Amino acid sequence: MDIAALAMNMSQTKLMQDVSLAVTKQAMDMQETQTTQLIEMLDAPHPTAGHNFDVQV
Repeated sequence: MDIAALAMNMSQTKLMQDVSLAVTKQAMDMQETQTTQLIEMLDAPHPTAGHNFDVQV
């Protein structure tokens, strides 16, 4: 194998690794955003909580 072909092969391999890493990072960022939104939703008070209550005398 000549030097040019080897360099091209190494360059393509690095590009594939960089793309894979970028996609993984994007998926992790999206998961972090979804997790944050879920936590915020769980912390929010229920919209009907406290409107009705039972009283016994």
